[in-house]
Amino acid sequence: MATYAFKALDLAGAATKGEMEAGDKSAVASQLRSRGLIVVDIEEQQDASAGDILARFRRVKGDDLVIASRQLATMVQSGMSLLRALYVIEEQTESDKLREVLIDVRKDVEGGQSLSEALRRHPDVFNDLYVAMVEAGETGGILDQTLVRVAEQLEKDAALRRQVKAAMIYPILIGSFAGIVLIALVAFLVPVFEKIFDDFGGELPAITQFTVWLSHLVTRQWYILIAVIFGVVWLFRYWKNSDTGRVQWDRLKLKFPMKIGDIVQKVALARFSRTFSGLISAGVPMLEAIEITGRTSGNRVIEIAMDDVRDSVKKGGSLTAPMAAVPEAFPVMVTQMIGVGEETGALETMMSKVADFYEEQVEAAVKALTSILEPLMIIIVGGIVGFIVIAMYLPMFKVYDQIK
Repeated sequence: MATYAFKALDLAGAATKGEMEAGDKSAVASQLRSRGLIVVDIEEQQDASAGDILARFRRVKGDDLVIASRQLATMVQSGMSLLRALYVIEEQTESDKLREVLIDVRKDVEGGQSLSEALRRHPDVFNDLYVAMVEAGETGGILDQTLVRVAEQLEKDAALRRQVKAAMIYPILIGSFAGIVLIALVAFLVPVFEKIFDDFGGELPAITQFTVWLSHLVTRQWYILIAVIFGVVWLFRYWKNSDTGRVQWDRLKLKFPMKIGDIVQKVALARFSRTFSGLISAGVPMLEAIEITGRTSGNRVIEIAMDDVRDSVKKGGSLTAPMAAVPEAFPVMVTQMIGVGEETGALETMMSKVADFYEEQVEAAVKALTSILEPLMIIIVGGIVGFIVIAMYLPMFKVYDQIK
């Protein structure tokens, strides 16, 4: 079986193109004619990805997946067949990686698999939440409505990520600038003063000795500095990726000062609430929705709590009791609203309202954090420069006092 790229026209004269696996060109032409298409061109494709070493490292951007999901939802909802919609998205997407995945999905659907089964074969692109919602839509015969919910879910998640990323741009830029300034000062300025200090003789003040030692570390023993940095990063990642470390790190993030922990909690709650609401509205069974919500929450503390929630529901208990036992992850307001939704049968609505509330809270908290970080980062940069200047001029003041 080889892969062939084709160009064709439908009965209305609209151009279409795509790829198809077949034994030869005549088999491709036969399949196209059976769909009512007029063949324009057929070419055998070479396997370009086999020689592309970097192809396996490519990732699908979140925004590309959002756009493709919204297009698929709109076309299916308008009455277009699923296969035809997948063909159109293949042609329009700008992401090479996503196009390859969509081609595989379309081929699997053509081969008789359901859309959810085809998507499940690509977990690096379509997560459990995406697949579960599509599968529930297929089971309930409301795939068009479910695809719309999936698209809205992805758009909300993407908007939340953009808010957090936007808040991090300023401190990252200023922090990078501060690091460059520090390295430049200790690598180029301090050695000049060090020669002057050698001419003066005598013992240097403690902060000057520290600054000179730091200069030697950067200019003469930089390999030690790099090794230490790599070692610390490796140990941190090893600890964070371990089962115990991940729980400790996620719990620590919730307690970060300067409203950072507050933002982490609000982001996790917004994602948790939106995911839970989306799964329930799509018709996903409650136990499966609880499990998927925990896995996709992005916080191990919430994931463990959702495991307890699932056990509670299995035994006929409530959703809120296990959540109330983890107040650092689930504030009282959240458990109360979930409890009301559980009692009134409006859990989906309540979770959606919680998600809306915390998404607004994230936006407000991000703005507040930015207003705090701006003067703080300026103070940090000024403090670094001031420390170096004082360390360099303090010995001169000492010599001046001795002369007097």
